[in-house]
Amino acid sequence: MAGRPGPRDAAARPFAPCAVVPVYNHGRTAGATADALAAHGLPVFLVDDGSNAETRDALDRLVAGRDDLHLIRLPRNGGKGTALTAGFLAAHEAGFSHVLQIDADGQHDTADVPRFLEAGRAAPAAMVCGRPIYDDSVPRARLYGRYLTHAFVWLETLSFDIDDSMCGYRLYPLDETRAEIARKPLPARMDFDTEIAVRLYWRGVPVRNLPTRVIYPEDGLSHFRMWRDNARITAMHTRLVLGMLPRAPRLLLRRFDRRHP
Repeated sequence: MAGRPGPRDAAARPFAPCAVVPVYNHGRTAGATADALAAHGLPVFLVDDGSNAETRDALDRLVAGRDDLHLIRLPRNGGKGTALTAGFLAAHEAGFSHVLQIDADGQHDTADVPRFLEAGRAAPAAMVCGRPIYDDSVPRARLYGRYLTHAFVWLETLSFDIDDSMCGYRLYPLDETRAEIARKPLPARMDFDTEIAVRLYWRGVPVRNLPTRVIYPEDGLSHFRMWRDNARITAMHTRLVLGMLPRAPRLLLRRFDRRHP
């Protein structure tokens, strides 16, 4: 990791967020994403997940001489979940209170960063989940496939509290996230986003849903592999449904308590 970041005056300001951006061969787009985040005053952890030489060189040039960008370099490609876990642990060790997760490919609207931070500052114990608003660039197969995961997540949490568990644009409270990582490792690849959302919900972390624009750039780089990743997602939902069963009484009581304070 290049440099040792730290929150600005964390003692005076307990809400001390940073951003974590997983990067895998996003050499053309990662810089614009990182610069946009830094423009909002966020320290940024870029996690190079075993990228190609072109991306490695681009990241080295990007962070050179900068105190607001910090590079974590993984020796080989381990998947999005592996990269994010490494970034979360580094951010927690550095003393940050929250992590804003965002993709490196330019599909998320960095103009919404202040809205995520405002929501996190207002409810620091909560996980703030992006709820995508798509334009016509979204692949229809991907759009329709999301609804099946939504239905499973509603079953796994026995609630409708998480509007969208697949959006990779969200703000995490780091203490609870770090505790959940220590309890049981998270998935390494595309099943990460949904599983961490469900497991944090099981821990009692409140959820706030924030509408945000999501695009699919024409020249965007996607690492989703339909057969491989759908198989992982199916296995994940099987685990989570089974994990929900012993938690069902507590989850139902949680709903009852909220309706009858």
